[in-house]
Amino acid sequence: MQQKISKISQKTQLKSLGNKTKYIFSYDKNLLETFSNKHTDRDYFVKFNCPEFTSLCPITNQPDFATIYISYIPNLKMLESKSLKLYLFSFRNHGSFHEDCVNIILNDLVNLLEPKYLEVYGKFTPRGGISIYPYANYGIKNTKYEDMANYRLSHLDSKDFKE
Repeated sequence: MQQKISKISQKTQLKSLGNKTKYIFSYDKNLLETFSNKHTDRDYFVKFNCPEFTSLCPITNQPDFATIYISYIPNLKMLESKSLKLYLFSFRNHGSFHEDCVNIILNDLVNLLEPKYLEVYGKFTPRGGISIYPYANYGIKNTKYEDMANYRLSHLDSKDFKE
């Protein structure tokens, strides 16, 4: 099985998939990898649920924990999931506020994937009795995807942020 996965990695030029996992303990957007979308003739959502996200508070250096939800409508590139896991792990010793983490993730993914639409939602566990759930999205300018992003952002409400 390992030999078959290695052949797949070589064929697609992916560095992480099929190879021994090397964890990077400082933020590194270069860990993200893509592969070609084979279904560019239709729109569809890809969703990732990442329940083990950790980062550090930039002031107290205390750990913050979250589930990060990423949804996107691909254009030409797809996000390779193992590289996403390693990328998110690289935030482990990174000091940023919750809102900054979500926006960094969004910006990195938009720059890499050039998707039609992408959203990132962080469901951070309470600290000091307060939960913070930052949300950011993107849609290609002057298209229905920008309209979709604006609609989605303006229609978030409490049901989107339930415990």
